[in-house]
Amino acid sequence: MNLKEIKELVQFLKEEEITEFELERGDVKLRIRRGETVGPPAERIIAVHPATVPGVSVAIPGGGVPEQPGGAVVPARAEESLHKVRSPMVGTYYESPSPGSPPFVKPGDMIEEGQVLCIVEAMKIMNEIEADAAGEMVACLVKNGQPIEYGQELFSIRPKK
Repeated sequence: MNLKEIKELVQFLKEEEITEFELERGDVKLRIRRGETVGPPAERIIAVHPATVPGVSVAIPGGGVPEQPGGAVVPARAEESLHKVRSPMVGTYYESPSPGSPPFVKPGDMIEEGQVLCIVEAMKIMNEIEADAAGEMVACLVKNGQPIEYGQELFSIRPKK
């Protein structure tokens, strides 16, 4: 099966709204799965830090601090000095080694370089993501079970001095 035939097959599956297809021909096995969603499409929200937009300031009632994606709260004054741990791959984020287990890390924990922070499942393989800096875990920027993208920020760490 050549690339042209695969492209034609994918186009046909799109037209017929087929979400999963598997074909075995000799020693070639092809499996196509697309459009798999759990629930309604997610709303896309883009956050801009007020410091990056000239002339814009943010006041939060009660004197709180801005909330980051994933529900983590990070004081604005420290944001510039925080190290961000980014995902090395596309997959699904898991905060613990198994359901019901405590998370690998939580805000306030002291982190050592090389320490396992989470698991990213990609193609049914569980990949441990390790810290690339030592310091204090400030925030987890994603939720358990959330799909993540390559390069997406997962954690904020205040580096050791």
